Amino acid sequence: MLDVAVPTVAQVKSVIPAECFERSLLKSMAYAAMSLALTLGTAALAWLYIPLSWLWLPAWLAYAYVNGTIAVGLWVVAHECGHRAFAKETTVQDTVGFLLHSALLVPYFSWQRSHAVHHARTNHVTAGETHVPKRATTAQGQRTLRARRRLGAVSHGVFTIVSRLGLGWPIYLLTGSTGGPERGLTNHFWTAGPFASDLFPARWHSKVKWSAAGVGVMVALLGTWAVVGGVGRVLAMYVGPYLVVNAWLVTYTWLQHTDVDVPHYDDPEWSFVAGAFCSIDRPYGPIADFLHHRIGTTHVAHHLDAKIPHYHAAKATTAIAEAFPHMYRYNPTPVRRALWNVATNCHVVAETTSGWRFVNDAVQAEGSSATMGSDPLPPRGLTPLGDVG
Repeated sequence: MLDVAVPTVAQVKSVIPAECFERSLLKSMAYAAMSLALTLGTAALAWLYIPLSWLWLPAWLAYAYVNGTIAVGLWVVAHECGHRAFAKETTVQDTVGFLLHSALLVPYFSWQRSHAVHHARTNHVTAGETHVPKRATTAQGQRTLRARRRLGAVSHGVFTIVSRLGLGWPIYLLTGSTGGPERGLTNHFWTAGPFASDLFPARWHSKVKWSAAGVGVMVALLGTWAVVGGVGRVLAMYVGPYLVVNAWLVTYTWLQHTDVDVPHYDDPEWSFVAGAFCSIDRPYGPIADFLHHRIGTTHVAHHLDAKIPHYHAAKATTAIAEAFPHMYRYNPTPVRRALWNVATNCHVVAETTSGWRFVNDAVQAEGSSATMGSDPLPPRGLTPLGDVG
């Protein structure tokens, strides 16, 4: 049960300066061009100066990290296109978003749809989309709790981080893993047979096909490059950075909506604004903020209105934090430590009087009292998160 007054969408928007909603095609294109130039520039340097040999593996690993980290900026630009935050011109932003996301093997229109559902049902325990935790009252939830006890918190945490950051994104696109439990299996490239779902209604099927075609063309180009230039060249130049991009993406989306004291809600307590305020801003540092257009430090504002361009998001965040300090969430825990805390403590939720909360011990039956995790609060000395519940 929510014990604070949740503002309406209109009340939230009223405190955000009007200029924060202004979209500039010229400014958005400039940021896109910057990210593209940095991505292609570092790739060109690697092509010219790093020999393709095992002796130079450390240099290629460094290139993969640097180039992949930079390329996340392109991912964020395409993400803004899907939200209509890039410009007023729909055709322009769909063209930019489609090209950039396809180049990163992301099905643009398909993910635009599933991501819109994520925004529409943020932190809803059954109707949410992406990083929806398992419930302790389900067989999946009980299996997860048993696995954590069997492996131990440390081993289970390591496995969780490696699997999610390494394979979580493609597995989600192909199966809907961590998606809403109501939707079952989903696939961002195919909407028939076992993957038929209301996540992609009939009117969206043609866009799913276009998305699959865009990724298919990119895969064909990479295959041709492998035949002509060698598989090793493709692995070093493209696949390495691609995996780093995916790891960043999962880190952002996971930490933006998950922490030991952040609840999920079910009807009737859930509302759009209450769910949006369950988003968490975190300190990613000036380099990541610059390269990734503040995607991790202004995410609360983004969820309250996704059409706010990233170059206005800091100003909107300040206004929201000042107007709703009892609801705005900022967690100053360093990102690496936060990732470890989430990986070791945030898997299964149980129903309580203040929403669905993360638990680390078995819950025998629905309605029974839940044993909270061993560390349900932020580490000592840090500012606690605001709490809606």
